[in-house]
Amino acid sequence: MAQLHTATAEPNTSRRRIGDLQRAVCAELATAPEGLRAAEVIARVERRVPPTAYEQGEYASGGRRYATMVRFATIGPVKAGWLVKDGGRWILTDTGRDALAAHPDPQDFFRRSDALYRIWRRQTAVDDATDPDNDPAADASAAPLPAPGGAVAATITFEQAQDQAWGEIERHLGAMPPFDFQELVAELLRGMGYHIGWIAPPGKDGGVDIIAFTDPLGTQPPRIKVQVKRQQSRVDVQGLRSFLAVLAADDVGIFVNAGGFTKDAQDEARTQQNRRVTLIDLERLVDLWTAHYPRLDEGARRRLPLQPIYFLAPES
Repeated sequence: MAQLHTATAEPNTSRRRIGDLQRAVCAELATAPEGLRAAEVIARVERRVPPTAYEQGEYASGGRRYATMVRFATIGPVKAGWLVKDGGRWILTDTGRDALAAHPDPQDFFRRSDALYRIWRRQTAVDDATDPDNDPAADASAAPLPAPGGAVAATITFEQAQDQAWGEIERHLGAMPPFDFQELVAELLRGMGYHIGWIAPPGKDGGVDIIAFTDPLGTQPPRIKVQVKRQQSRVDVQGLRSFLAVLAADDVGIFVNAGGFTKDAQDEARTQQNRRVTLIDLERLVDLWTAHYPRLDEGARRRLPLQPIYFLAPES
């Protein structure tokens, strides 16, 4: 990892300490196949690997040291392909599971992730001869403590901003009444060019909340049936099959659930032979909302008003 030694770094900021944090992150994610939000991962890691007295403090520029240390520790595993960060959610890969089993010693875990990180650095920064990470023989005696500045800190700041934005969006949608959430989905479909033929009133809906068409009169196939749920729990395969049961042969189904879908449900949707169905979780819903935001009318935008903020992109 990049050498960012600072005068304030304490002796405990060693490769073993970073390895402890890395393994704790991966161990917690190993219990959550669908991944976890960054804030939840950090909270769980803190219970598993309590902060030192130094890590409990804050930087002069703001920000808790421990949370920054955990985020910093993930840089190596991400570049190694052990960990994926997507929409504020951290997910352990199969390679990461293998690494967790193969390297039970924290220092060995760090050493392997650091070696893979250095390979990544040499492949992406081959023209920077002054970068110590481009020296395959380099082997720092201690893992660095991230200082509030530089490329690493910029990457962490970018992540924190993304996490905060996602958290605010989740809270906004989580507080939205179910019928309003249903209307938001209908507005999105309109923005995408579909024609809304029917929206179920509050109450029992028979498994279909919205019916949409590709033409204004609804005379051309397919008919699109949409089920909308704002529940935080994932829809399982039985819930998906209940929705599939209301789809006719020429229908296309769209199932929206804020809490997402279990792996079994995703597999069932992907391998369907007789019914066409698309699953949309919160992340994909927001991605679609963002992509089609310019085509939404002002009334629709007020349901989930978004404002882009531009950052200098961190190194990928």
